[in-house]
Amino acid sequence: MQAFVVTEYSKDGLGLADLPTPTLGSNAVLVEVRAASINPLDKMVRNGEFKRLLKYKLPFPLGHDVSGVVVRVGDRVQGFTAGDEIYSRPRDLRIGTFAEFIAIDQADIALKPTSLSFEEAAAVPLVALAAWQALVDVAKVQPGQKVLVHAGAGGLGSTVIQVAKHLGAHVATTARSEDADKVRALGADEVIDYTQQDFADVLTGYDVVLDSVGGTNLQKSLTVLERGGIAISVIGPPDPAFATQLGQPLLAPVLSLISRKVRRQAKKLGVRYSFLFMKASGPQLAQLAALYENGSLRPVLDRTFSFERTLDAMAYVEAGKANGKIVITR
Repeated sequence: MQAFVVTEYSKDGLGLADLPTPTLGSNAVLVEVRAASINPLDKMVRNGEFKRLLKYKLPFPLGHDVSGVVVRVGDRVQGFTAGDEIYSRPRDLRIGTFAEFIAIDQADIALKPTSLSFEEAAAVPLVALAAWQALVDVAKVQPGQKVLVHAGAGGLGSTVIQVAKHLGAHVATTARSEDADKVRALGADEVIDYTQQDFADVLTGYDVVLDSVGGTNLQKSLTVLERGGIAISVIGPPDPAFATQLGQPLLAPVLSLISRKVRRQAKKLGVRYSFLFMKASGPQLAQLAALYENGSLRPVLDRTFSFERTLDAMAYVEAGKANGKIVITR
């Protein structure tokens, strides 16, 4: 089969290659890929930013989101059969959706929402799981709470806005003025044009901030929180809890050192900081599918590229041109 594989950790380390069709374990399903979407995580993995934490063996196929059709199932698989249309964010170390086929553990897949096309469904898994796990599992958002979502017009931000509104929150977001109508249509109650205003000068008393920008943006985000509030970053720095998630507790002291500055600042302000590296979850995708089916959530796509133009699609995302998810179709 053809796949786009990481041959070295660098900006130019991704290329097309011929690989054997994946072998099928007892608990896995073989999926024919119909569509895959690109996430910032793909660039970070390709560049080697997680190489000390996620021990991939070069070369390996890239890609974290997929929708497709089940071709075969392992002998212990229950609930899925050949011909099922599914969507998934395969677990770490088992990624590889920029390919013709991928073998995925049955625990990581769910039936594709019937209301979504393959292209739309491929845009959903990673960002929807990240939004749900951040707001429900970590922040435990309650109706009436105030949530700030950075980069609301992007693939993740546009999903977080919708999930926060579904949970009954008051939502503010940062976006360019030309995207104001778009993010308001998604549910944002307040829009801060980050090219004209500093959000830290106009917002206060927030319960939750979801940051996908990092750096000084994360530090300023801590200042808009109510005491006891929480800033959740998908960019980092990783905190000690991430070592537990990876099953590598010996890394906890290192990650503690890396995140020490932001955690100290949060403690001084009486707020909390958490790094989120979302986890694969078929059951949560099944929950989310129901919300896409009933219209509570909708995918936000920028454009699609053919499989052969995967490198062009990656370059488009890296150039910061995307206004929504970028999807690769087969």
